[in-house]
Amino acid sequence: MEKSCTLLIHFDKGTPAIANEIKEALEGNDVSAKVDAMKKAIMLLLNGETLPQLFITIVRYVLPSEDHTVQKLLLLYLEIIEKTDAKGRVLPEMILICQNLRNNLQHPNEYIRGVTLRFLCRLNETEIIEPLIPSVLQNLEHRHPFIRRNAILAVMSIYKLPQGDQLLVDAPDMIEKVLSTEQDPSAKRNAFLMLFTCAQERATNYLLTHVDRVSEWGELLQMVVLELIRKVCRTNRGEKAKYIKIIIALLNSPSTAVIYECAGTLVSLSSAPSAIKAAANTYCQLLLSQSDNNVKLIVLDRLNELKSSHRDVMVDLIMDVLRALLSPNLDIQRKTLDIVLELITPRNINEVVLLLKKEVVKTQTGELEKNGEYRQMLIQAIHSCAIKFPEVASTVVHLLMDFLGDSNVASAIDVVVFVREIIETNPKLRVSIITRLLDTFYQIRAARVCSCALWIIGEYCLSLSEVESAIATIKQCLGDLPFYSASEEGEATDASKKTPQASSITISSRRPAVLADGTYATQSAASETAFSPPTIVQGSLTSGNLRSLLLTGDFFLGAVVACTMTKLVLRLEEVQPSKVEVNKATTQTLLILVSMLQLGQSHVLPHPIDNDSYDRIVLCMRLLCNTGDEIRKIWLQSCRQSFVKMLSEKQLRETEELKAKAQVSHAQPDDLIDFYHLKSRKGMSQLELEDEVQDDLKRATGEFVKDADDANKLNRILQLTGFSDPVYAEAYVTVHHYDIVLDVTVINRTKETLQNLCLELATMGDLKLVERPQNYTLAPESSKQIKANIKVSSTETGVIFGNIVYETSNVLERTVVVLNDIHIDIMDYISPAVCSDTAFRTMWAEFEWENKVAVNTVIQDEKEFLNHIIKSINMKCLTAP
Repeated sequence: MEKSCTLLIHFDKGTPAIANEIKEALEGNDVSAKVDAMKKAIMLLLNGETLPQLFITIVRYVLPSEDHTVQKLLLLYLEIIEKTDAKGRVLPEMILICQNLRNNLQHPNEYIRGVTLRFLCRLNETEIIEPLIPSVLQNLEHRHPFIRRNAILAVMSIYKLPQGDQLLVDAPDMIEKVLSTEQDPSAKRNAFLMLFTCAQERATNYLLTHVDRVSEWGELLQMVVLELIRKVCRTNRGEKAKYIKIIIALLNSPSTAVIYECAGTLVSLSSAPSAIKAAANTYCQLLLSQSDNNVKLIVLDRLNELKSSHRDVMVDLIMDVLRALLSPNLDIQRKTLDIVLELITPRNINEVVLLLKKEVVKTQTGELEKNGEYRQMLIQAIHSCAIKFPEVASTVVHLLMDFLGDSNVASAIDVVVFVREIIETNPKLRVSIITRLLDTFYQIRAARVCSCALWIIGEYCLSLSEVESAIATIKQCLGDLPFYSASEEGEATDASKKTPQASSITISSRRPAVLADGTYATQSAASETAFSPPTIVQGSLTSGNLRSLLLTGDFFLGAVVACTMTKLVLRLEEVQPSKVEVNKATTQTLLILVSMLQLGQSHVLPHPIDNDSYDRIVLCMRLLCNTGDEIRKIWLQSCRQSFVKMLSEKQLRETEELKAKAQVSHAQPDDLIDFYHLKSRKGMSQLELEDEVQDDLKRATGEFVKDADDANKLNRILQLTGFSDPVYAEAYVTVHHYDIVLDVTVINRTKETLQNLCLELATMGDLKLVERPQNYTLAPESSKQIKANIKVSSTETGVIFGNIVYETSNVLERTVVVLNDIHIDIMDYISPAVCSDTAFRTMWAEFEWENKVAVNTVIQDEKEFLNHIIKSINMKCLTAP
């Protein structure tokens, strides 16, 4: 059997001390050497050494020491040594210790008395404790509170021993007297704790007789009172009304720990709106008053729980929760925004958006290094507000468009995606958004933002003036043609002749670069710049931003420019009556496209244009020279239709997620319904009446019935032994993140009592048993539930195997029943989740996490194959179909 351990100390077994060295140090007169030797001895004992030869040395040379540190270490040593023999009888040499302990309990020094009383709390041997009881009881009346509080704890632990109630028959009486006269807050708390654990009736009586003075008690005692209230109300829900009054009174306590516990207790006991509101207000108050970020995060977790169960109460407190954004910590800000976004209603949307706008403006001026990330979170929050309530979009869209040229690329991308969605969902804002976009286009510095903005310009510039100013803006941002001069090309050619091998030197130490679509590019020294992180240039009116980006070799952007210009010219043909103007625009566009191709094939750039972009630009040139009606329809209408379809699918997905989150409740048709209006209301407070109503509502709507998926439960029950075995066992396996819980039901099928029945488990693979289940005695034909916890340390598949071992009275040896193996599959840990495209790209760039797996399949269709993979690996596809 494993021993119970009350002491844990980290010990590095580098060079373990030798018993003889320790012995010599203990026999000497040097106190500091004695202290070191005692520490070494304790460390060795904790690590499984026995050191029997030290005991007599310690009794002779350490017991008489007057040094406090030595005495404290002596008590720790006594705490961990074996005090009994193999049959459980106390060793005879422990009598030597008893006399010393009695002397310590009557020692003139308070510290020695106190630590000795504390030591007695850890002793389980009644033979050693019994002679010490009179001395312990004397200390209950000592003048010093340190001794009294430890004496109370000693009485409590003695009373809790198996024969403790015989050793100290009247302990609860004594402690109750102590409680009524005690003045020291810590001793008073210990006395109340003793009554709470050993004589709960007395504790509740004491509490109810002093109910008016609870708010004056010390913080420690108030915490134990709340613990008692929770325990009493769990066992007897009918009595909770009188205790809730105490909790409400304690909510005004000056101690933050007490009011935090009060709020938690209120929520667990009552679902009355006034109680929930009081708890939520308390949490909001803590959120603002506490400076510790960990405390804020914990309080936000509590508010999040309230939000899911009592949303209507939380909606009123949304502005109080939002004040947590004042904290500079990103985790707190993220959590706060997550909570708030689910509490938005038509009533509070304007206030919330106004505050978010103020915060966005603040991020421009502040000097904090995390401002960019915080701004990105705010932009995403405003985005989701505008999607839920389109009427607020007009108030925020122009403010956010100032950030299209933001140096933080992620937040600029968020803004442009937001603008793209709003311009489609709010047709009224189209003209103002297009005008603003054309005015600020030159400030955009990131290639990805430019591509998205160009798509918007190509799709939503509809009138003649818009199309003309769009063409002019793009031309201005491209600058003068051609993109390079002949002299530059000459220099570049000479340089390439000098180093002819440059293009073929592969740098192998770098991992393959990931392109925007998630595919790989093999990097060579010459094309090192091709797939580097997103290029940012300083946009200005003199040298256009598009020109600068093209000169870094970004031909994907070049292809987007080509498509946008082509769309604009096709639209110009529809809205411009003058053929001359149209032809002029067409020729200018063709000139731009040809210049881009020339740049791509010249030696000015370190690498040539890629095939995809080349094909795309050539296609645009062909279109401009010769367009049919079908092609025109595809270019001017189909793109927009695909985008609309994508938005509607996204909304559909979001509503499905919300439905999945909502709790489904089922009421049984024969459930009892109390008619609240027909009840006697004598002596019931307002809070109790509210609670009754809430309970009835829950009963009527079936919220008490947590609909467990019974069919799934049955699938996870595994039979461990055969039906003809003397012991039948089956396990219900629950996998939660990195924990596996085995709930094993063991049934004694025989007609005799099984003694010392033990479930012995072992694991293979990366699974680790957390604790060993204890021994049980099973009466004939009775059953027992045994829980075993297993930790998972990696995603490998593991196996749990084991036996059930027991003894019967008439057979001497132990009987073993071998159990079936339980296979834990990695698929149990995987559950489908959602991840935004940008978040996925960020993670993809950070982690090196792909493993190539060769797959043999008979499936011919890619879509079918994708669906097959998604189903097999229990995941979700990142993008909509």
